[in-house]
Amino acid sequence: MEKSFDVVALGELLIDFTENGLSGQGNPLLEANPGGAPCNVLAMLARLGRHCAFIGKVGKDMFGTQLRAAAEEAGICMDGLVTDDEVHTTLAFVKTFENGDRDFSFYRNPGADMMLREEELPMEMIRKAKIFHFGTLSMTHTEVRFATKKAVEAAKEAGAIISFDPNLRPPLWADLEEAKKQIIWGLEKCDVLKIADNELEFLTGETDFDRGAVALQKQFPNIRILNVTAGAAGSYSFYDAQRVFVPAFRLGGTIETTGAGDTFCACILNFVLEYGMQDLTELQLRDMLRFANAAAYLVTTKKGAIRVMPTRTAIEAILG
Repeated sequence: MEKSFDVVALGELLIDFTENGLSGQGNPLLEANPGGAPCNVLAMLARLGRHCAFIGKVGKDMFGTQLRAAAEEAGICMDGLVTDDEVHTTLAFVKTFENGDRDFSFYRNPGADMMLREEELPMEMIRKAKIFHFGTLSMTHTEVRFATKKAVEAAKEAGAIISFDPNLRPPLWADLEEAKKQIIWGLEKCDVLKIADNELEFLTGETDFDRGAVALQKQFPNIRILNVTAGAAGSYSFYDAQRVFVPAFRLGGTIETTGAGDTFCACILNFVLEYGMQDLTELQLRDMLRFANAAAYLVTTKKGAIRVMPTRTAIEAILG
């Protein structure tokens, strides 16, 4: 089958309400930024010239309309976006701290993203993906979990590279042991993994990234490229017996970190589309991480994610 999509992603599409100053009365002003990790990844890939498609669900409301428009504007095919007539679009309220880190409050009980069903999946689109990307927000509840697993299995069967980002959000899980179980399912299926330092510790109990990553490599030999993001410190790549670390870009101007990990993830997938996963050298892995770190830094200098992804020119200027 012809692979007409570089990357297809399934998951949440939501509004991130982020703080944007105070009103005349001293009340916090909130900006309705389009977001959701899988769609953030696609927005960066589209910015790099990749043909991408999204699968998910929004409500039949003003936010659902806004999200579809923003994603289409970013160059993402939204034929796989379903609208729920009854359940509203999922909302996230983001508290940003001085160092750019965030705390999330989700309005999702239920939210439209968790209402996606197996029978609503665009199977033809899934089979046409070179890479299929997913996370765990679409695995927090039973029905959407069935849909996610069916999509992953179909993509794998059709020969797609499977990309996984746990993107653990503890408040969305009734039971963190269930979260761990679903993350492990994702690890068993993926070829490319992007995992944050806190998620690595959550899974392995290791605070040492090297020991944690090696433990995952041993347990899940299917993972070809294992990347660990460590926030302001930088990122690591573990490939076969190679281990590469590249420090983060600290050039000032960071406002918030929303979308940084997704931007990083997108750049890794762009690298895989360009170079594949066979016989990668240390120099290639270093270049891969430098490019991804630079892009991730640039997105932290702006509010939101989908609408502010950096261009290749801007990234290369940082690298230059």
